[in-house]
Amino acid sequence: MSTLSQFRNFTQRLPQTDLMPTLFIGHGSPMNGIENNEFSEGWANLAKNIPVPKAVLVVSAHWYTHGTFVTAMNFPYTIHDFGGFPQQLFDVQYPAPGDAELAAEIPTLIKSSQVGLDHDWGLDHGTWTVVRHMYPEANIPVLQLSIDYTKSPEQHYEIAKEIYALRKKGILVIGSGNMVHNLRMLSWDMINGGGYDWANEMNDKFKNIIVNGDHKPLIDYRNLGADAMLAIPTPEHYLPLIYTLGSKNDKDEVSFFNDKAVGGSLTMTSVLVG
Repeated sequence: MSTLSQFRNFTQRLPQTDLMPTLFIGHGSPMNGIENNEFSEGWANLAKNIPVPKAVLVVSAHWYTHGTFVTAMNFPYTIHDFGGFPQQLFDVQYPAPGDAELAAEIPTLIKSSQVGLDHDWGLDHGTWTVVRHMYPEANIPVLQLSIDYTKSPEQHYEIAKEIYALRKKGILVIGSGNMVHNLRMLSWDMINGGGYDWANEMNDKFKNIIVNGDHKPLIDYRNLGADAMLAIPTPEHYLPLIYTLGSKNDKDEVSFFNDKAVGGSLTMTSVLVG
């Protein structure tokens, strides 16, 4: 009971707001972090059309851990967790603050999993390449919640349901990955646009299920057939979608943006919930 009281006391400093939306962002190549293209413009335009959040909590495909952790430093550093890209990309710093107090209270919300406070990770490219286009002034606190690779999709969905309360306090929850993400089958001939038939068909199937509102087939994605296994050869880029869906309520509307395949085997399709 004490932890619940602590959270209630803490969130008193965050005024009750209209329910913040929650997002799934198809982040794609790290180069989207420095390019002004249709995808980065989509992120920037979205930010102009939703309420300004008190803080942003990102579940990124690129923080894949044994155990669940939240970044708990006041000044997270910018992680350049990639190779083979221009120096201009490595030079980018996104100096958004963190919020150690908010981080310390998130474990009181999540009852289904122990959540550790992390002081080492920072903001990886699944986070900063997107958020720097949304909030270029870097004046909004940004935290990350890791993806525990030992947990099932059902368990991740349960964690997402538990962090739903943050939406009521002006905190924007973002899942950052890609619905279809198979880099081993990437086609450079289609790098600027285009998808294999199976990629487009699976992307459409994912969207139809999302619109229908029954998340169980997406949680049990391994039962969606061989094309689903091509779309999701490993789960880390897909699981952020589960966090977005788990933090949805029954009344939230759903829409899609940046709905495009690139490189044959990757889709940038993003979801606005709320």
